Amino acid sequence: MGLKNSHPLLIPGDIIEFPRTKHLSHFGIYYGERDGVPYVAHLTARESDAKILLFGRALKAEVKIDPLYVVGAKYKINNYLDGKHNPRDYYGVIKPEIDEAIGKPVTYDILFHNCEHQATLLRYGIKKSIQIECIYKKIYPIWEECFEKKKL
Repeated sequence: MGLKNSHPLLIPGDIIEFPRTKHLSHFGIYYGERDGVPYVAHLTARESDAKILLFGRALKAEVKIDPLYVVGAKYKINNYLDGKHNPRDYYGVIKPEIDEAIGKPVTYDILFHNCEHQATLLRYGIKKSIQIECIYKKIYPIWEECFEKKKL
């Protein structure tokens, strides 16, 4: 992703992408600063008794607010839907939704409700996951062939 250690200027409500592997990143929303420390709101099953079950589901995930450096040292702003959808008002809509969601259980589903879905839902009011769409495009032809040959 070529992120090096650049730290772009963050504006509350920005989607922040943290690279994890070659194909997957973690996403969150820049929440703002508290006592000079930047914070990120993100959907995570980390530090809970959640287990990733069959088909990429975790029963106990939650929206958390963590210091930016805890979530990741390398990141970039990725407001990739700004050209198609208007970002919602941070202080009037996004922040109250984040504050309401903190600590409440959420079902995490890698295909239908992952951290990228949560970030786009907060910023734009719609769920979207480009990374899952890219992976799906690669695996769908394999699945299709298996279904046709009745191997699945």
